[in-house]
Amino acid sequence: MTTDMNGFAGRLKRRENGGMISGWVGIPDPMLVNHLAQEGFDTIVLDMQHGMWDMTSAASGIAHVRLAGKPAIARIPVGDFAAASRLLDAGASAIIAPMINSADDARALVKATKYPPLGERSWGPSLALNHFGLPAEDYLQTANSLTVTIAMVETRTALDAIDEILAVDGIDGIFVGPSDLSIALSNGARLAPDSAAIDQALATALARCRAHGKVICAFGGDGARAGEYLKLGLDLVIAGTETAQLRAGARTAIQAARKIADS
Repeated sequence: MTTDMNGFAGRLKRRENGGMISGWVGIPDPMLVNHLAQEGFDTIVLDMQHGMWDMTSAASGIAHVRLAGKPAIARIPVGDFAAASRLLDAGASAIIAPMINSADDARALVKATKYPPLGERSWGPSLALNHFGLPAEDYLQTANSLTVTIAMVETRTALDAIDEILAVDGIDGIFVGPSDLSIALSNGARLAPDSAAIDQALATALARCRAHGKVICAFGGDGARAGEYLKLGLDLVIAGTETAQLRAGARTAIQAARKIADS
């Protein structure tokens, strides 16, 4: 059985509908994920790097995203490649790995996220078999193409090594982290994710991804910035965090109530 959510990798690589827009959730509440997944997001990222998800709650969150008919993505903590394998076993369609600064880092990531001959992912996808609706042998033969391995480029070192990272077989694309990258490019002087320097770095990264035939994703602080990224040609963008969206919605409701009450 191949459903639309199971075709995530192909749709991402074909840049269907002008690119994908993803939600981003750090609060470890699967019900919150379920609510966001009912909206028009193409997918939802569970952030385990700076968010509070553990493996049990993340597995439940993945299930809730898929219950809504969407593929789930997980961002692992820095260097926690073992978690990447377990999240794929839980049914994640993609893994985002932060701080991939070299080809060696990229190869270590691939070892954990791809089965042989690309990697050394250990067998045990019990929940993934349920979610993808595939017999074990079919999943083994298709998992490397069904799932997406994404390396984060967010340092000057990673930018300098971008061609070497993209050349690693099994790396499906990169994810640009504008906040950390802006800190790195300014040598710690400022946090400027919407600066001209980031725009230039994104344009360079996009060109290199296209040259290697790989996808490029990035974090947008809000919908407007995400739209700029899509217009530039990125394949998947984040339209802000759930906490920012929650607080913005609350402010809008409060302001509307006060405006009417005071009129």
